This record gives sequence, structure tokens and C-alpha cells, in this order.
Amino acid sequence: MIWMLIYLASLGCALFIGFLYFRDLGDVSQMVLNVKRENMIRFIRNEYRLLGIGLAAFAVSVVMYLFFDAAPGWLFMPSVLLITLLYGFPWAWVHLGLRNQKGTANYFSIAEAKEWVAPHNSVMVIENNGVARAHSNDQLMRPHLAGTADGLNGENVVMTFCAMTNLGIGYTPEIEGNKLDLEVLAQHGNNLILRDNNTSEPVQQILGFRERDTDMSGDGPVCPLRPTLAMKPWPTFRMTFRGFERAYPDGVVFLNKPSKNPVLKLFDMFTDVMFSWGIGRQHREAAPVMGDMDLSDQRLPNKAYIWGINLGDDAVCFTDDFVMFHDGPVNTTINGRRIVLAWHPLYESLGAWWNDSGAPITDIDFFGKSDQGQLKRVEHLKAGMFWHVWAEFFPHTDINRVDAADDPAEPAPSEDSSSSDAIKEHSQ
Repeated sequence: MIWMLIYLASLGCALFIGFLYFRDLGDVSQMVLNVKRENMIRFIRNEYRLLGIGLAAFAVSVVMYLFFDAAPGWLFMPSVLLITLLYGFPWAWVHLGLRNQKGTANYFSIAEAKEWVAPHNSVMVIENNGVARAHSNDQLMRPHLAGTADGLNGENVVMTFCAMTNLGIGYTPEIEGNKLDLEVLAQHGNNLILRDNNTSEPVQQILGFRERDTDMSGDGPVCPLRPTLAMKPWPTFRMTFRGFERAYPDGVVFLNKPSKNPVLKLFDMFTDVMFSWGIGRQHREAAPVMGDMDLSDQRLPNKAYIWGINLGDDAVCFTDDFVMFHDGPVNTTINGRRIVLAWHPLYESLGAWWNDSGAPITDIDFFGKSDQGQLKRVEHLKAGMFWHVWAEFFPHTDINRVDAADDPAEPAPSEDSSSSDAIKEHSQ
């Protein structure tokens, strides 16, 4: 009897931890289970510690079965299969299927990339002194991270991408001089959660700082304790692939070509099919595919694409049609900083630049040359992401804010248009 009790207790412990692992980091499990953020964060921080306890408990149950005849075979064998699923699937999905390329990405010429990327496809671009890299959604969807050991023209920059958010951000993966070892782990709020393996701390992609560095006393979870605790964002903008070719004919393109290992190639095909199915639904359907959202803001349709900028406790987003059909560049002020946005049809791209000239901008080209001189791109721009995710993390956001004094034809939004009263509990 004592052996049976030890067997049941150890197996129960192993199954319980396995269920938590599958629930919190299984990814596809979130399509049917509502995972609380605090539970996910706990497992991300303690993944290998918890797995060690669970697998050790399972080993005890195996010993009880093999040497003490503590359980019948009809009970033991299904338990082995269930343990294999609960532990094996999340580990393989996260650490094998989503293996990132933060230092091993391959970039190819535009001519070669045309075999893999269609002319009208949207690409995320980072550029440093004329050296430009493009990343299409489809090619970056599975690895999520892309970069090279020598950096972008000497700068340590990694492209991060969350397909659920439709958001690409270039980051310098360093905090106060210390390099981060980033790995893809999960998503919550329809946005990617990375882990810094050096500290085991989660990093929300849209925010760019570690969970432990969150300042909950001031502006809430959208702000770090101090600015230096956030990774440095790199100016990241969207354009079509054909626009990229026009702007940067010598640019290079990230391609995630199939693995030469037949086993990995087959597994990657399975992963791609699962991603394509889920992300396709995310783009087509009004409701978020993953229901782990706390807020719903109906000022814009859930899946509207927006270009957002957050500075300190101020956040503003713009829709592409507003900027495209505006009479000239959009001059705005965010947290005291003047910014100009403009649409460039030749390159099919919407950009944002710092305007420190002291005067409104009436003309600006794709490369930032304006009637007030050369301007620099805004590194905080989140280009072409889904509105419902932006509103989840920045519920205090304004929409299409314009400097009334500089653009009297376009009055600034009223308080009603950006009121938190428009935000209500998520009902989906």
C-alpha cells in the first residue's frame, strides 16, 4: 500500500506540473484555455526548475512501477503517454519549433529574395547609414528574432516580430551595458513575451524591458523604473517589398529557408502550417484569436492597422488612411516632443520623424529631408500593428492627434474622442 501511495503522489505531482507547463507555455493551449499573466510569468521564470521537479517526480513513479509493482500496466502506460505530451509538446514547440536566429540570420540580395517574397508583401525595415535590411511577415513569423553576429553595419540590432500583434521592432538587446540573451517563450495580451536567459526575466516585446524592472507606482506596467532599464529601440518602419527595392536597391532581405535536416524540415513545415492557420484567422476575424485580453476599445475596429508612438506617459496612434489623405504631413506633439508623420506613395510607406526645428513641417521626403532640414526617424514608432493590442497596452492613447496651431484645418481630438470611458471590459 505504501508503494502505491508513493506512486500516486509522485505521478500526481508530475502530471500537475506537466499540465501547468502545457497550459502556460503550450501556446496553442491558449486558444481554448484562459491563461492568467501571473501564472505564465511564474513558469517563464522557473521553467527548468519546475520541469526538474516534475520529471524527478515522474522518475520516482517509474521506479515504484518497475521495482515495487506499485501500479497496474493499464494505469502506468497511459500516464507515460500523457506525461510525454504535457512535457514534450511545449518544450519542442518553444525551444525547437521557435528556435530564433538572433545571431545566425541569413540575408540575401533583393534578386534572390524575389523567389520568396511577393512585390506587394509588407516588409519591416531597419537601416543604418544606408545599410538596409527587410523582413517579411511570413519569413520572420516562426523564428521571431533575426540578427547577425556582426550587427547592422556595426550596430548590435536584432529584429523582433510578433505575428499576433503584427508588430516588428528592432532592438539593441542590451540594458545598461549588459547584453541580453533573448529567447521566444510565449505571448500574452496578443503580444510576444521573450525571456532574458541571463536573468530568467520575461520581456514584453511591445514594451522592451524586463518584468522585474516595471514601475507600478507611476505610469503602470508600460514604464520601466528608469529609462535606462529599457532596451534601445531602433527606427523600424514598414513598406512594400517593391518599395524597399526602389528605396534601397542594394538592400538585403531576411529569408528563413527550409532546414537541410529532414527531421527539422518536417517539423518546421508542421509549425508553419499551425502558425499560418492561427495568424490567418487573426488577420481575418474581428475577435482576437487568443482571448487573453483585459480591455476592449471600440473607437477603432480591433484589426485596424495603426502606427503608434509612446513617450513616457503619453501615447498616440495614427491610422494609415488618416495620414494618407491628410493635406500634407501630419504635425503632432507627443509628451512635449514635436513629431511629423507622412505617407510616401512611391515607397508605399508611412514614416515618423523628430521635428526639433521649432516650425511645422510642410514637406518631407521618404529619407527625412524636409523644408526645415534633415530629420531623424522616430525610434519609438510601432508600425502597422493591430489596434486592439495597442489599446490593451496603452489604453490612455489618443487617435490621430494633430497640432491645431500648426494645422488649423485639422482640429485636435476632443477629450471625448480619447476618453477612457470608451474603454470597457473585454466581452469576447
